[in-house]
Amino acid sequence: MRETRILEFKETITNTFLETVSAFSNYDGGEILFGVDDDGNIKGLSNVKQACLDIENKINDNISPQQNYTLEIQNSEQTIKLSVKSGLQKPYLYKSKAYKRNDTSTIEVDTLEFSRLVLEGKNIRFEELPCKDQKLSFEILQNNLKEKIQIETFNRDTLKTLNLYDDVNGFNNAAGLLADKNHFPGIDIVKFGENISVIQKRITFENTSVLDIYEKALSVFRDYYQYEVIQGADRKMVEKIPEVAFREAIANALIHRLSEASDKRCYEKKNIMRSRTRKFFFFALFCPLNFS
Repeated sequence: MRETRILEFKETITNTFLETVSAFSNYDGGEILFGVDDDGNIKGLSNVKQACLDIENKINDNISPQQNYTLEIQNSEQTIKLSVKSGLQKPYLYKSKAYKRNDTSTIEVDTLEFSRLVLEGKNIRFEELPCKDQKLSFEILQNNLKEKIQIETFNRDTLKTLNLYDDVNGFNNAAGLLADKNHFPGIDIVKFGENISVIQKRITFENTSVLDIYEKALSVFRDYYQYEVIQGADRKMVEKIPEVAFREAIANALIHRLSEASDKRCYEKKNIMRSRTRKFFFFALFCPLNFS
């Protein structure tokens, strides 16, 4: 056995496991095995029944709000398995702090992630919040709907059907992301030279529809990673990197955006691809959207 993102070992019972309880409750749940060392070796507990009571008391006295968990005695009454389920009333706090798992470690969440947990606990998503820009146009979205699914009529009712607008709050952040012009950052594409200290080209797409950003990013990709070869009477398209892989990477970057708590930009560097000759790197630096 080894520790994972959803499994942790504790040889003894100390308060440090409460941070992991907070992390499991705030995210996907998980299990803690007591009486097992870091290498997965069973060491056992001297009094498992008393240990169960100690664990229960520590959780009930220190984690707020109360969450759903179970305790199970295992391995011929040598170890205890604590199973923690993902909770609905996020964030779950230990000493007024919320935690998350980072691979096999438990760390405190930052301000941005804490805000996201608060919204999730209220069953609210960032894209559902009212957009601070309410004068929006959707020509790009309209053209895409017409081209892809043959929608000819585009009006306020269409936006309501797409859950982008309601009569009470107006346009939401999802509408802002799809609008022709908006206040959100987008994607920063950089072509490096022999190393990352040499920037040969940089292109930034921002303050426009994510549909527009997506297409522009693909256009840059095609310039560098696709070319045609004439073989006899045929003309063949050659892809150094499969376009479908790049499409998926860019789509994931745009969909799984992080909330930003201030106007300061944050960049999540996504290593999209490396040329086979290793003469240069090609990165897409994703700017999370602003949260206010």
